[in-house]
Amino acid sequence: MLQIMIRYGHSQAVARRVNRQSPGHGPGPQHPLLFEPEIVVGLWLAVIMENERWSVGHCIELLPYEIRNASWSVPEEGYVLSEPVTAATEPAPERSRLRRGLGIAFSVAAIVLIVAALLLPNTLTRLLRTGAFFRLPVEGFVAIGLLLLIPGARWKKIVAGVLGAGLGLLVVEKILDIGFYKTLARPFDPVLDWVLVDDAESFLKDSVGSAGAIGALIGVIALILLIVSLLTWAAIRVVKLGDQHRKAAAGTAITGTAIWVVLLMLGVQAFTGIPVAARSSYTYAWDRAHSVKKGLNDEKTFAREVKIDAFATTPPDQLLTSLRGKDVMVTFVESYGRSAVEDPALNPGTVKVLDEGSASLAKAGYVAKSGWLTSPTAGGGSWLAHSTLLSGLWINNQQRYRNLTSSDRLTLTSLFKKADWDTMSVMPGATRAWPEGNFYGYNRVYDSRNTGYAGPKFGWGPQPDQYTLDWFQKNVHAPAHSPMFVEMPLVSSHTPWAPLPTFIDWKDVGDGAVYTQLKQNAKSAKSVWSDPEKVKHEYARSVQYTLTTIISYLEKFGDDNTVMVFLGDHQPAPIVVGDGASHDVPITILAKDKKVLDKVADWNWSDGIKPAPNAPVWPMNQFRDRFLTAFGPTGDVSRALSPPR
Repeated sequence: MLQIMIRYGHSQAVARRVNRQSPGHGPGPQHPLLFEPEIVVGLWLAVIMENERWSVGHCIELLPYEIRNASWSVPEEGYVLSEPVTAATEPAPERSRLRRGLGIAFSVAAIVLIVAALLLPNTLTRLLRTGAFFRLPVEGFVAIGLLLLIPGARWKKIVAGVLGAGLGLLVVEKILDIGFYKTLARPFDPVLDWVLVDDAESFLKDSVGSAGAIGALIGVIALILLIVSLLTWAAIRVVKLGDQHRKAAAGTAITGTAIWVVLLMLGVQAFTGIPVAARSSYTYAWDRAHSVKKGLNDEKTFAREVKIDAFATTPPDQLLTSLRGKDVMVTFVESYGRSAVEDPALNPGTVKVLDEGSASLAKAGYVAKSGWLTSPTAGGGSWLAHSTLLSGLWINNQQRYRNLTSSDRLTLTSLFKKADWDTMSVMPGATRAWPEGNFYGYNRVYDSRNTGYAGPKFGWGPQPDQYTLDWFQKNVHAPAHSPMFVEMPLVSSHTPWAPLPTFIDWKDVGDGAVYTQLKQNAKSAKSVWSDPEKVKHEYARSVQYTLTTIISYLEKFGDDNTVMVFLGDHQPAPIVVGDGASHDVPITILAKDKKVLDKVADWNWSDGIKPAPNAPVWPMNQFRDRFLTAFGPTGDVSRALSPPR
């Protein structure tokens, strides 16, 4: 080939006789484009280069279109290039069809991805509804029209990439919403909810082990990157397709938007309750942005609310006068919600424990009243409920919690301390320092690090509730002491509700070593979470265990000075109670001194430790002021209640 090109380059006679040939025809006219500069350069490059394959390929690429598609012959010299150049440079028909087919498939996939992302709901209930994806998203038509107006292919690609990445992040947030609705019965807060990562990690470790938790984290990160990358690619692909077919793309944008408007005005529904004209992604993005703005405004609102306190200036001798000399315990039962009492799938065992407990406690000399409180949280976030009850303010997010704990708001704890009670917290779920304890007003805090437990961990809880109460009785309550106020969040009914401890004789509790054998016989979290029905069953058993423990403790160790308030902090996750469950939790107050319960007679709560379905329901933030008023010298509830939020 090198010799051929040398001869070809040095022979002007041959060059003048090069004619374009057509099969079956004679010589055509001399081709004037042969001597253009790019051809000469290409030919001499062929001479210079030693690699024959490189020479031919690059020479061909430099030839004009007309010459590349010609067949060459040099009759006088007897040398013929008989094969058309196109045979060496253009793909075979089969390969060309394959490439076209793949291109069409990729374009269709890109369109489907974008439409699915725009229509994706943010709750599992709507996702599973028939017709969720048989809709017209107006955002897609508008985006196509706007992108066509952008000048320059480069800027189109940049804007499309940004929109695609943004849509990908929107999809990620919708997926997070689905998870949050199933666990916490609310959407994900992109500003405040990152603090829950630690809780999620602990839950995964308890459920599937450390390796499983690490694998899940890697999988989540990979999924986020994949979603954002795919939708960025899809947006760029679609805008490129629209640029190649501008007329069709413009027609699609205009016609699609017009059809969408007509369908919206007519309220057309392909399936019951699902309009064909969709604008879900636009409204979702707007709501997300609005929620951030609302959060910023709420900070100012809360700053005003925290200063409104009917008891801020009350003298110590006017506080809690009807409870002087009493040991007051506020005991939270983790995930003890209204559904545990009223849901037929959960309540048979719980109702039995409550009914039998009411009878046995009455026999032991207790009087009890029960009602309902509406918690600011569900499925998790126990500290939000604790702070709401103790502060008398509605604490439903992390921003409010942080602002509360950095304020000088008086809590139920600090008011008891002001009135000269010995205040303490017994927190078996705490495994590290808890600076917020200073805000609440505790003289001391007992947690899993200083209660001497020598047994194994059960699920999320570092120690069983019976051990916690047994340790408290032996080390705090039984010895001689001044009147005390105790906040005690019990944790054995915390998700994942497996493995569960077993209620045993109090004399066998000891240092907790006995629980090593008990745990070996308990169900594992893996076996329980493989079946939603098992999850419900074990949740109910966990609540029954803690209620049984509290009832037995009061019967065995309570005295005439014991006053206990026990309540749920929130409902369990929707996997247990469903998506439509209320935020109500049971609350009970009991004492052996009947005069204590006489102070709350006007609350109209139910007798016993099981609230009736028609018992009063209060927002949880009202409890503090009602309690302080009932047991203060005036009894005037209307004077004490802080303005509702």
